[in-house]
Amino acid sequence: MNPINNYLTIDVEDYFQVSAFEDIIDTNAWGTMEQRVVGNTEKILDLLSQHHTKATFFIVGWIAERYPQLVQSIHNQGHEIGAHSFWHRKVYDLTPEEFRTDTLQVKSSLERIINAPVSGYRAPSYSITKKSLWALDILKELGFTYDSSIFPIYHDTYGIPDAPRFTYCHANGLLEHPISTALVLGLKIPVSGGGYFRLFPYWFTRLALKSINRKDKQPFIFYLHPWEVDPEQPRMHHAKLLSRFRHYNNLGKTPQRLKQLLTDFTFTPLPAHAQ
Repeated sequence: MNPINNYLTIDVEDYFQVSAFEDIIDTNAWGTMEQRVVGNTEKILDLLSQHHTKATFFIVGWIAERYPQLVQSIHNQGHEIGAHSFWHRKVYDLTPEEFRTDTLQVKSSLERIINAPVSGYRAPSYSITKKSLWALDILKELGFTYDSSIFPIYHDTYGIPDAPRFTYCHANGLLEHPISTALVLGLKIPVSGGGYFRLFPYWFTRLALKSINRKDKQPFIFYLHPWEVDPEQPRMHHAKLLSRFRHYNNLGKTPQRLKQLLTDFTFTPLPAHAQ
């Protein structure tokens, strides 16, 4: 039996742009920070090349405008380009008009750089929740064919716990690729990347991801950020304790775990249309 092709996604943002630090770093200060996103993204690109793997890269517009050559390089290497907002502000903190402006800005910027349509969107911090479902109609209006922002779990800052676990269509026809969860003793456990990839031991992550393929007979969606392969990044000592833990926990283990993940599973970019 052929292995299931899972979906690999990279959310291209720098360490100082994460939502966990938004209360201590204003967007006006971004340009004054040490910029590490290009080098970290190139590390991931090199690793993907070694494993003959293609992914979807959801890119923050501010980064695209500052480093268009990085976007072009990702595109030229055969990866898919998606939008990850322009200013990395959580959707439910914006008005519908602010969201439309931000999203149109990032979509236009990326499409201008790669001279091709951008079909996919991922909200910063998975911030399309029940209080911001209005964003889905705006995505559809702006020409996106799919979203990958809904995390079907309970969490203090994101999540729609009763959302379907696997790809589905919204009422407006927009395709949704929800972030993957595994069923462990009947409970939905987030095991598909990011901080969870660093929190759980790799053997548990691999077991849980394999269960999605074997028991659910479904591909899983894995996500990672370039700053997660960078244990040498500057430390935000004034951030809240929980934010620091979530951001810095086990950063040094991510590169080796990612190499192992690419060995243990096969991946493709997210599909832009229902299959």
